[in-house]
Amino acid sequence: MKKLYTLLSIISFITMSQFGYAQHIAGSAHDFTTQSWNSGVGAEICIVCHTPHNANTSVTNAPLWNHSLSALPSYTMYSSATMNSTAGQPDGSSKLCLSCHDGTVALENFGGVTTGTHPMTGTSLVGSDLSNDHPISITYDAALASSDGGLFNPTTQVSGLGGTITANMLVGNKMQCSSCHDVHNSAGVSKLLVKSNAASALCLTCHNK
Repeated sequence: MKKLYTLLSIISFITMSQFGYAQHIAGSAHDFTTQSWNSGVGAEICIVCHTPHNANTSVTNAPLWNHSLSALPSYTMYSSATMNSTAGQPDGSSKLCLSCHDGTVALENFGGVTTGTHPMTGTSLVGSDLSNDHPISITYDAALASSDGGLFNPTTQVSGLGGTITANMLVGNKMQCSSCHDVHNSAGVSKLLVKSNAASALCLTCHNK
C-alpha cells in the first residue's frame, strides 16, 4: 500500500508539473500550435524544440533537442572598447536559440525534416549580425566583475529569482540568451523575459550603475 501511495504521489507531481509548464508556454510567442507549418505533426506544443527520442546531442547539455541547428560558420559578434571580455562565437544554449532566430533554418525543420520553407521573420529575426545585441557566450564571473568595475559579482549578487546571478541566470558561468529570456515564459513577462525590466530592473540585476 505504501508503494502504491508513493507511486500515486509521483504521478500526481509529474502531472501537475506538466500542466503548470504548459500553462506558461501556451499562448506565448513560443506556442506554435496554431501555425500552419506545425499542423502536419499534430500541432504539439513541445515537439518543435524537444523530443523524447533520438535527440540532437551535438550541443552540450541541449535539452532533448529536436530542431535542426544553424549551419552558419560564424556570426558578427558585439564588441566595444569598454568591454572587458571578448564575445566568441555563440555556443551552448544560445546556439539552440539561433537555430530559429538567425533565419537560416526553417521553423518546421525539426524531427528530421530538412525541407521547410518558413524561416523566422519580423522582429524576432536577429540574423547573423549580433553586433547590436547584448553580448552572449561570454564568461561572467567574479574576475570579470572585478576588472570591469560596473558589474556585480555574479557568485554573490542575488538575482531576484531565488538565488544568485550565477545560479539563476548563467549557463556554465556564461551569459547566454537564456540569461535574460525564458523560452518557456515561466514569469509571464513580455518578450519572454526572465523578470520584468520595469525601471531597467533586469539590466540592473547584473550592471552596477
